[in-house]
Amino acid sequence: MNIKVTLVKSLSGKTQDQRATVRALGLNKLNSSAVHNDNPVIRGMIRKVSHMVAVEELNG
Repeated sequence: MNIKVTLVKSLSGKTQDQRATVRALGLNKLNSSAVHNDNPVIRGMIRKVSHMVAVEELNG
């Protein structure tokens, strides 16, 4: 299964480690999206910045 992650809140005023996590997820600008395989590493990164991203599960 895949996960689509979309950045919905600005990085302005966020800590350096939150910014790095968002960049590691492949998100650059507001409303940008990236598709990742569902695994514990990606889930942990999403949990860390859950207040800034929207997550959608994709089939296939």
